Amino acid sequence: MWEERAERARREIAALATSGLDMADLYASAMAIVRQTVPFEQACWAGVDPDSLGMTSVTNWRPWPVTDEYAARFAESEYTGREPNTFAELLRRPQPVARISDAPHREVVRSVRINDLLLPLGLDHELRAAFRVDDACWGVGSLFREAGHDFSDREVEFLGAVASTLAAASRVAVRAAHQARPAAVGPVIVLAGPHGELQAATPAATSWLAELEDAAPGRFSMTLYTVVAQAHAAPSGTARARMRDAGGSWVVLQASRLITGDDPEQMVVTVEPATTHGLVSLLLAAYGATVRERDVCLEVLSGSTTAEIGRHLFISPHTVHDHLKALFAKVGVGSRGELVAKLLV
Repeated sequence: MWEERAERARREIAALATSGLDMADLYASAMAIVRQTVPFEQACWAGVDPDSLGMTSVTNWRPWPVTDEYAARFAESEYTGREPNTFAELLRRPQPVARISDAPHREVVRSVRINDLLLPLGLDHELRAAFRVDDACWGVGSLFREAGHDFSDREVEFLGAVASTLAAASRVAVRAAHQARPAAVGPVIVLAGPHGELQAATPAATSWLAELEDAAPGRFSMTLYTVVAQAHAAPSGTARARMRDAGGSWVVLQASRLITGDDPEQMVVTVEPATTHGLVSLLLAAYGATVRERDVCLEVLSGSTTAEIGRHLFISPHTVHDHLKALFAKVGVGSRGELVAKLLV
């Protein structure tokens, strides 16, 4: 019975992907589909940057007044790697789905996410998944229940059965929402505290943040908390994450630990328009292009001829044509000119 429900859910989610929904509307509708088979009291799903796993959008099943302190503690716990069933950990598993009751007890009793963030809200049970397809993660999601109603084995299997379809739908939503115009603002700079709290900002940053907060309340805060937590956990002390600005253009946040100054835990975070290379790489990943196909496409965008592409990538002209043919099919174009127009215009 559950297999039939999973197949029906996959078809319904796939149909959502073809309707041009943005990530938030897609997830809201997909949650309703999943809830028919896996009931839950609350859910939180997020689109993520496949390179950094930084959250680029957040969708809750019901209104969830997330404070700055809550968001900061969540990001810190999620990206430092000391929590049970982090999304990064799930991606290393054959099946990127897990419930908290299956985690080792010693990890659960130390969990900030479970004990400090969820239990005070009356949410005792968690089932989470990473939405992965073609070795890339495009979204993550958690389902929550109150005490005494843990998720069953069948429910875990059901979510696992639809996770890849959710990933594919998320990837389509990224493509559908693509706006290839350049970001309208120049770089902005903010200073963040050890937990991602905003401490100072340049005048340009203040204006940019005000516009973004009006359009998407909380989007920057969650991304800021995420990239700061990742930078603290990284040996290099730096991390990057992509997100959309108020006008829908992609920007890149880069956090770097300050080496000098009164507070060594402070992070300087720059916000800049995404480069053509970075944006095209993201879009090509969303179209399912292989690494080599992306290399060929970037050469095409730079104006290289077939012979030049072959020399630069150490492949034959025939192989270049094969990669281009595959790219055209995936992106839905018939020529180099159409390919460039689809990705850049």
